[in-house]
Amino acid sequence: MTKSAAKIRIQKLRKEIEHHRYLYHVQDRIEISDAALDSLKKELQDLEDQFPEFVIPDSPTQRVGGKPLPEFKKVRHTTPIRSLQDAFSEEDLQQWETRNQKLLPGERMQYFAELKLDGLAVILRYEDGVFVQGATRGNGEVGEDVTQNLRTIESIPLRIQLRKSDPRVIEVRGEVVLSRKRFDAINAELIAQGKTTYANPRNLAAGTIRQLDSAKVAERKLEAIVFDILTDVGQRTHEEAHRILVSWGFKTAAFWCERVLGISGAMKFLSHWEDRRVKLPYGIDGAVLVVNDLDQERRLGSVGKADRWMIAYKFAAEQATTVVSDIRVQVGRTGALTPVAIFKPVRVAGTTVSRATLHNADEIARLGLRIGDTVIVQKAGDIIPDIVKVLPNLRTGKERVFHMPKTCPVCGSPIAKNDGQVAHYCTNSHCFAKTREQFYHFVGKSAADIDGLGPKIIDQLLDSGLIADVADLYALKTGDLEPLERFAEKKAENLVQSIQERRVIPLERFLFGLGIRYVGAENALILAREISQRRIDRPLDLWNILREWSVPELQAIEGIGEKIAESIVAEIQTPRIANLLKKLDHVGVRLRTTKYRASGAFAGKTFVLTGTLETLSRDEARLRIVKEGGKVSGSVSGNTQYVVAGESPGSKYAKAKQLGVRILSEKEFLSMLKNNI
Repeated sequence: MTKSAAKIRIQKLRKEIEHHRYLYHVQDRIEISDAALDSLKKELQDLEDQFPEFVIPDSPTQRVGGKPLPEFKKVRHTTPIRSLQDAFSEEDLQQWETRNQKLLPGERMQYFAELKLDGLAVILRYEDGVFVQGATRGNGEVGEDVTQNLRTIESIPLRIQLRKSDPRVIEVRGEVVLSRKRFDAINAELIAQGKTTYANPRNLAAGTIRQLDSAKVAERKLEAIVFDILTDVGQRTHEEAHRILVSWGFKTAAFWCERVLGISGAMKFLSHWEDRRVKLPYGIDGAVLVVNDLDQERRLGSVGKADRWMIAYKFAAEQATTVVSDIRVQVGRTGALTPVAIFKPVRVAGTTVSRATLHNADEIARLGLRIGDTVIVQKAGDIIPDIVKVLPNLRTGKERVFHMPKTCPVCGSPIAKNDGQVAHYCTNSHCFAKTREQFYHFVGKSAADIDGLGPKIIDQLLDSGLIADVADLYALKTGDLEPLERFAEKKAENLVQSIQERRVIPLERFLFGLGIRYVGAENALILAREISQRRIDRPLDLWNILREWSVPELQAIEGIGEKIAESIVAEIQTPRIANLLKKLDHVGVRLRTTKYRASGAFAGKTFVLTGTLETLSRDEARLRIVKEGGKVSGSVSGNTQYVVAGESPGSKYAKAKQLGVRILSEKEFLSMLKNNI
């Protein structure tokens, strides 16, 4: 980068960072995540390190702080709320421990680890057991009085039952949060009203607390989770403080904290929760590690603005900023064109990513994305990378507007876009890209599940001309494969055997494998249950049954909507499906139907699955439930009879407890399946 270009970029970054810092620290509003802001700050710091002549005293890298707004009464905290030291690796934690051990030589340290909720920090004051004041953290010394708004939060007790030894005045510290489920519901209402949605739960929680009308605050149904006692009530450890808070009637993060021994114990806690945080009911932006013993804590004291005895461990960022270098178009198995953003590799959620799907042209328009834009990329858990925001203030004027192609980038056929649909489609039913993706889909674990037949081998078979559709797989012989590169005799035999072992396919998997638009695994299961009432064991039987159904008849099946019904009726009449089913029938592929019970403990009951099951996959558990006559739903409601909870259950578990829905462990669920009682 030239010096002049660096100067312009530095100026734009400073302006952008200051804008977001003002929103966050002064107005309690967020337009981008902390991780994205950290990414911009790091870019600025790197440029200033490279060009120190451009560093100025008021650069965002040179100052900290914030001030409370005048709308609320200012409150000076009795106990200053200090900043947290940050750690990003096990090495950082080891260095932190080493520094503390030098101050307390020879003493053994235990730690109390707890997840760090992504909300708004508040301090609650009680006098004679009565809640009298609540304030925001502010700048750590002075916050804002938001007592009336905090009173609307039902998880904050208006009176606590003090012990005889407790002092008259008690202050506790907690976090005001909004559950992911409530956040989604509020945004859904805004979408229905044609209004702008909120960026994240933390943003909405902070904005709600700052509402001048407490009635509006009550409507949002915020929650408060308390994690520390600022007053000395005789507690000797942080672990004991948590127990006291529970006895006083506060909601705590009891399930997400524990006492650990040493940094090795802390790392086990952190590793356990880092992969599971996306399943929790609230947003998590890391974890806090504190010295459990309060006497050791007092002797360690503080340094600068931070306490020595506590440190925040930052999980791998789920968001980061990067620059889009290109937008390429891929063709899927249904012929849908999907634009994909190509960008400078960036590390997000522990992995390096360099591309993200843009879904369709409407999404590009919604984002206002141009090639060359600086964007925020997000990747949470196992979710594929996604661009969530464009930062237009960082544009240089060299960005380019993207247009969807008018012809297929693979076969050159015309592109069509039907009224009422967002996707563009290749009109060529024999498009090579569609064929390739259809193969990948059919042989996958949720469909035919052919072991050893991955994308590379499929590509090799297609390129060699040995196969043109999935039916050709079942006609392959060992001799056909041996001449191919990297195909020894044994490998060829194993692949042919794997294919032949999948000559009989469960009906629901076969339906899913056909690749009919909008027919996912659950819809296929619903259709299979309906079809299994008739005699069927061949692909031609299936074709004849599907041809008989009209859109209204399909819609009469519970769980099949209009869009799915129309797609089935339209595609079953296409030459692709008709010829494929005939050919699969001819090569000897057969269908296996499941016997579905109409009586028993599962009949007519609705189940919801949450968490990770050890002995069954989600698809297997879903099939077992439906086979026994039950139904599977994606959300908990008053119509739910059972919630099956595996390891690390999410918000569905909390909702089930709230509604009084019976919760089954995996062991109980398996026993119920075995006995069907």
